[in-house]
Amino acid sequence: MEQWQLYKEFRFEAAHRLPHHDGKCARLHGHSWVCRVYIKGDRLIESGPKQGMLMDFGDIKQYMKPLLDEYLDHYYLNESLDMESPTSEAIAQWIYRKLKASGLKGLAAVEIKETCTSGCIYRE
Repeated sequence: MEQWQLYKEFRFEAAHRLPHHDGKCARLHGHSWVCRVYIKGDRLIESGPKQGMLMDFGDIKQYMKPLLDEYLDHYYLNESLDMESPTSEAIAQWIYRKLKASGLKGLAAVEIKETCTSGCIYRE
């Protein structure tokens, strides 16, 4: 069976602190975060303006925009996500669950990168 997986990348600036961390991450600091939303499926759209696509990248953006605007971009994540310790793992899971609850079809995973060399991928 044929299978496609695509992703749409988003960037946001946000601060957090990890109060239980045994290093400098216990202090308030910020990152230029990168988030990738992965969609998978085995059928492409057969007709219309999106023919030949698994999903239009713009459609993924419409699901992410409220999360970026209301919780992620230029926020203090401990407060906006109501988390004591918003690790990359916890943020990836939070985004995944919000996208799933909003009905994003084909959601496969959410990847979060807090630096250019460090990140995680969450999938159910």
